[in-house]
Amino acid sequence: MSRRVVVTGTGVLSPIGNSTNEFLNGLKNGANGIAPITAFDTDAYSVHIAGELKIDLGDYFENHELKRMDRFTAMAMTASAEAVDQAKIDDDSLDKNRIGVIIGSGIGGINTFEEQHKRLLNNPRRVSPFFIPSMISDIASGQVSIKYGFRGPNYCVVSACATANHAIGDSLRMIQYGDADVIITGGSDASITPMAISGFANMKALTRNDDPDTASRPFDANRDGFVMGEGAGIIVLEEMGHAQKRDAKILGEIVGYGATADAYHLTSPSPNGDGAVRAMKGAMADAECQPSDIDYINAHGTSTSFNDKIETHAIKTAFGDHANRLSISSTKSMTGHLLGAAGGIEAIACILSISNNFMPPTIHYVTPDPECDLDYIPNTSVEKDVQYTMSNTFGFGGHNAALIFKSYNN
Repeated sequence: MSRRVVVTGTGVLSPIGNSTNEFLNGLKNGANGIAPITAFDTDAYSVHIAGELKIDLGDYFENHELKRMDRFTAMAMTASAEAVDQAKIDDDSLDKNRIGVIIGSGIGGINTFEEQHKRLLNNPRRVSPFFIPSMISDIASGQVSIKYGFRGPNYCVVSACATANHAIGDSLRMIQYGDADVIITGGSDASITPMAISGFANMKALTRNDDPDTASRPFDANRDGFVMGEGAGIIVLEEMGHAQKRDAKILGEIVGYGATADAYHLTSPSPNGDGAVRAMKGAMADAECQPSDIDYINAHGTSTSFNDKIETHAIKTAFGDHANRLSISSTKSMTGHLLGAAGGIEAIACILSISNNFMPPTIHYVTPDPECDLDYIPNTSVEKDVQYTMSNTFGFGGHNAALIFKSYNN
């Protein structure tokens, strides 16, 4: 029998809060983290808003440290610090050979890439010797392990918007199989940059709506593209017996993971939602639960026309009649789309939903779409006993990953 795996720590940097408690309050209150972009002058661009962090990373790092790491790494390290502190695993009495780090990033150090490319065009000799170790996506996992001396499995997952769920799912499997006792996992992305905004905008993935109060509106009939966000969501997964032995506070249990491919198109989901259906069914089979057990789904819900209606269809197919009794929301309505970090903060939203008995809303929901006709918890959070939650993430390339969390019962 595989080992049970629980959650003992969480860390969040998000457009609606720079700690787990701030994030929780934002979710409960339906906070809006979308605002005009301040990272660069957007006058020449077609997109002017995003879900930026309200943070000064200089409060967490010395200047010389920030010059040697990309923004996404600094964010991953900051969120990891909160999660590690909450889980109390920075402890020399623990076997750090059995503690791993698997943190994903959909894009990695694009801030560093753009900055250093400008230097290259002016003078190749001015490219920083820290360019490569700042840019590569795996460096966040490496930096966290170096900081704490965690010597277990260590690598990075990259699967676009499904990145964090895959990282968390891989971590679940490694602990179940006995390769580690504890893994710090999740995702981090910082892609509110000129090149990233231009690339997503020119492929018509981003909304051109400049109104922060209506731009990110998943499942609404008038949705027309997603809003870019940035942040990091990190959780500490731990083998249950290991957590119990050291009297760790257990926040919830992760019980299911399903991963599939659409094998259909580079950027569009399969029209019948087959890959998403199989991911959700696979997660439920892994959790040994029935569709009727799931109380809440944190949807991928990007606010794009195709994704939202296809995810709705997939949920109906996977859950049958229970789909009409499910509560579903997209917290991207509040945060924007954090790309490879999305699954990290959305997994934490699921854990917080269980531990605080509430379900976060889909804000900016005004006009129902006949093709999206489920309960999306419009505009206001709902208090309710929550036992099982599912988190969906689907990425460019046809990557699908679903996770299931449940309330912890020894």
